[in-house]
Amino acid sequence: MPRYDFRCRACGATFELRRPMAQANDPAVCPQGHQDTVKLLSTVAVTGAASAGGGCCG
Repeated sequence: MPRYDFRCRACGATFELRRPMAQANDPAVCPQGHQDTVKLLSTVAVTGAASAGGGCCG
């Protein structure tokens, strides 16, 4: 299940929620109970072994 990061505008807390993609833009309540939150842009790190040769760069 994807993880979404949020920040509370009232208290400044940042927190994460795991929820289905279908609920990605649903409102979130901060752990302190405030409802004025905003979803943050998440960065995704992708790691793995690159194959030698082929592709656009090799």
